[in-house]
Amino acid sequence: MKNLPKLYGPYGSAAIAYAEQFPAYGVNAAWFHMFDADAFEACAQAGIAACVEFKVFRADFAQHPDLIPIGMDGKPIRYGRLVQGVCLSKKWFLDYTEENLLAGVRAFQPTGIWLDYLTGAGWFEEPEPDLQEHCFCPDCIADFCNATGIDATTPAEILANYQSAWTRYKCERVAAFGAHYAGIIRSHLPGCVIGAYMCPWTPAEFDGALTRIFAQDYALLAPSIDIFTPLIYVKKSGRSAAWAREVLEAAPGYIPADRPVQLILDALDFPGSLHETVASTTPSHGLQMFSGADIFRDPAKAAIFAAALEEMQRANSEG
Repeated sequence: MKNLPKLYGPYGSAAIAYAEQFPAYGVNAAWFHMFDADAFEACAQAGIAACVEFKVFRADFAQHPDLIPIGMDGKPIRYGRLVQGVCLSKKWFLDYTEENLLAGVRAFQPTGIWLDYLTGAGWFEEPEPDLQEHCFCPDCIADFCNATGIDATTPAEILANYQSAWTRYKCERVAAFGAHYAGIIRSHLPGCVIGAYMCPWTPAEFDGALTRIFAQDYALLAPSIDIFTPLIYVKKSGRSAAWAREVLEAAPGYIPADRPVQLILDALDFPGSLHETVASTTPSHGLQMFSGADIFRDPAKAAIFAAALEEMQRANSEG
């Protein structure tokens, strides 16, 4: 396991406008969407690490309805304004995603790349998520049967008789893509940190939806991922600020010990979830702040963030 840097800073391209201020507040990194040349330049000018959020399995379903996963009823799943996950039998989309990743790693040298939406379909950033079993298109069912040796043709038959095999298959499928993308990154950027944004639920929550619906199995992903980043969006998820600390302290029970956990918090929850993160007996390996521009446009909030980072960095140095 390589020695991974502890990176602290905002997520979001809007925050890059404040990059020159970051070092004064203890910030040593910034995360931004895709391979943004202007963001790379701003990070270089400020002397901070540039980290990319690279989306994998997310698309505009209004423009590409063929990517909508198929539910138990044989119809495309329900979805709202926000949704992640696509049908993984659509080769054209997988080719498009890979081409974007290859272009990025050939043109830029980020400190880290965080894979986003490396997951099954749905949306977990809400108090009552709409959790739907998927993807039951003919191609995905055929792939399941070929991969497992199981002879099943309908969603009802699969879920009634082979639920555990179906869940395992989906997790292995997502993990295989994670390994493929990680291989591309490491072949072009050997020193690049590879992270993954994760559903923040424990394995037991929502009847095992972490794996059953979102196909995120930490043990299967661990060989490819250096740092796991659960999305701790308190208000959006209807949780309390203590959730940040609870996730960190529970993580050793289900996340491989040699894989650090680095939270991403939401500026909407500032400063409550930040203080809970600092108070955790299990430190976060660095920290991201979603919508970080909201913090750095306000000197008082930036000062609070800086004080918290100082405490976290002290705890990390001792841990």
